[in-house]
Amino acid sequence: MQELLFEFISKYITLNEEEKNVLLSLDLFRSVKKGTTLLNEGQNSKDSYFVLKGCIRTYYIKGGEEKTTAFFTEMEALTPPCVTSQTPSEYYVSCEEDAILLISNSDTGEEVNLKFPKFEIMCRKFSEELLAKERINFDEFKTSSPEQRYLNLIQKRPDLIQRVPQHQLASYLGITPVSLSRLRARIIVNNKN
Repeated sequence: MQELLFEFISKYITLNEEEKNVLLSLDLFRSVKKGTTLLNEGQNSKDSYFVLKGCIRTYYIKGGEEKTTAFFTEMEALTPPCVTSQTPSEYYVSCEEDAILLISNSDTGEEVNLKFPKFEIMCRKFSEELLAKERINFDEFKTSSPEQRYLNLIQKRPDLIQRVPQHQLASYLGITPVSLSRLRARIIVNNKN
């Protein structure tokens, strides 16, 4: 798994052996079982997550129903807003599959950045990339119909269709599971014609 991480990092910066060893010595890797809640609503946290393997999900509970807001899979990162605002979390983070995560916190990040300033450069570049991607995804979501959202999902993240339960996928798309079933059926019929 560490090779996956180093391959990902190499897209942004070059690490020497000493830097790789320092990163590994921080003991940031965690195996987490499916169903594990990483963060509860109302909980304070300093932890950020980078998914090496598996899938994690963010969701709110509104009116007794889960409202999925995002899925994070291989080579994706999540820093919950409560980490930077230092306030209790407004949502939940849970593992939807057995996962291998790199879990870091602000203290660890500062320590690494002080020892190796190029990590800060990498984090800045990665954060800028994530912010741009989030903005595009948000705009796309707000301006598209449920059918367009589903087609975008099939095009950009087809793995989620197989990895995530239908009710979570429907919630993520902003529709009911019944509407998602109808939508899928309509798309299949249209593709046959």
